[in-house]
Amino acid sequence: MRLPEDLSRHTALVVEYNPTTRSILCGQLRELGYGQVLQSGRASEARKTLEYRQVDLVLCEMDFPGETRGGQHLLDELRREQLLPWSTVFIMVTGERRYHQVAEAAEAALDSYLIKPFTAQALADRITQARRRKVELKEIFTAMEAGDYETAARHCLERFLERRRYWLYAARLGAELFLRIGQLDKARLMFDAVVATQALPWARLGIARVQLEQQQTAAAMGTLESLVSDDPGYADAYDVLGRAQLSLGQLEEALATWQRAVSLTPGAVRRQQTLGMLALALGQTEVAGKALERAVILGHGSKLFDPQTLVSLALLRTRERDSKAVNRCASDLQRLRERDPDDLRLRRMAQVVQALELMLARQPAKLVEVLRHLAAEILRPDFDVEIAWNLTSLLALLVSAEVQLPAADEWVLQVGLRYCGNRAVTELLAQAAAQHPRHAEVLRHCHSQVVAAAEKAMGLSVRGRKPQALQALLRQGSGTLNAKFSDAAAGLLTAYGQNMPEAPALQAELDALLARMGRRSQSLPEFGQQGGTGGGLRLRTAGG
Repeated sequence: MRLPEDLSRHTALVVEYNPTTRSILCGQLRELGYGQVLQSGRASEARKTLEYRQVDLVLCEMDFPGETRGGQHLLDELRREQLLPWSTVFIMVTGERRYHQVAEAAEAALDSYLIKPFTAQALADRITQARRRKVELKEIFTAMEAGDYETAARHCLERFLERRRYWLYAARLGAELFLRIGQLDKARLMFDAVVATQALPWARLGIARVQLEQQQTAAAMGTLESLVSDDPGYADAYDVLGRAQLSLGQLEEALATWQRAVSLTPGAVRRQQTLGMLALALGQTEVAGKALERAVILGHGSKLFDPQTLVSLALLRTRERDSKAVNRCASDLQRLRERDPDDLRLRRMAQVVQALELMLARQPAKLVEVLRHLAAEILRPDFDVEIAWNLTSLLALLVSAEVQLPAADEWVLQVGLRYCGNRAVTELLAQAAAQHPRHAEVLRHCHSQVVAAAEKAMGLSVRGRKPQALQALLRQGSGTLNAKFSDAAAGLLTAYGQNMPEAPALQAELDALLARMGRRSQSLPEFGQQGGTGGGLRLRTAGG
């Protein structure tokens, strides 16, 4: 029996732990006409296959005995991390006792499901039905593949409003598209309507994400806390909740949130990385060590692996004077650098770990030289909070070990004046310096100093001297590159610039300052979530 359409150029992947069942399924797919059928006996292997191979069909078992991840976790991670095009058909295979879980998942990201035992005809019917849906939504996928997200979102909205076939599927796609292009009101409209109809967890999470984008942090926290209370097993909600807590400077709460997420999905690389890095930042070394080591194992050869994991692990093992472990981290980083020798982020990470190696090898002259190269870049536009955190951690570790670094206080002061205008960032950096309390004190003092200077400048605005307020903010910003001053200046120009003759010149000065600061230099570190969408679905297409 063959399907009516030509599938000779199509590739299928069977993910099934039982070798006999796997062989039967592969044979059935070949009989249906698939030109190439790949197979995997483990969900973790399947994820790595799908990182590097594009397939047209995935046929996946729900349960994998002895594995920390099952079929549903695999699907969630693939969709979230942009490893599976929406044009790929994903069919879950399960026993009748798990039917309710699969049926619920089918409302969101799953294309179809099969309940064991099933016949070859049932498999053919499911594939045909799923492919029919892909065909009916072709205009959406075609627009996405062309990068025309506005058109794709409009098609989704039309199908959603008219309640045409697959409207719920289109609603999720459309809401993600509207979030991507910044049309938050339309994204909220679609999420709200889905919640009113079925109160699906992904739609409630979408509402929280929109609220966060609109700077409605308190409302978002309420939405998220309600969601995890009602559905404590919904791991994606913890990603968004954790990021919200970080933005508020609630570091301990964020750590607890990611511990919960990892307990639900111990095979998720990104969550293990985040937990390990944040635990290290808060001085919880036992938690950090377990999570970071696990992330290195899970992330081996994976696109999801963040090399910052190696830096964090090297910092931790240096505290324990484990030179062999630090050398392994250095070797792993060097291999990554060989693949991309021009990557600035990797180069700086390698310098941090090199400094740790030199400290353990008792080579102070070479160590100081590496540190000088790093510190010379503190005011560069591309020197972001992540590398500032690494440098601050490194300096505190070295000084606490009685390494003589006369310039260390000056470097920490530069970091503090540049980054300590935001309480969340200040606390992260102060925690990084915890091994040398004087450095932590300097960083917190910088925060107070920056806030006081910004308030003094804004006081001029309150007294009606807005041009002078702007000049003061820009002067302070130019001297420190702290976003506290540029943000305040931008706000004043937006609110009052149209009535200010000096506005064009001041705007030009602000633009020059922003160029010196860098677009992302003041953002919170990603903590192993690079490229993640915080509970959303990344919109990869068949073209990648």
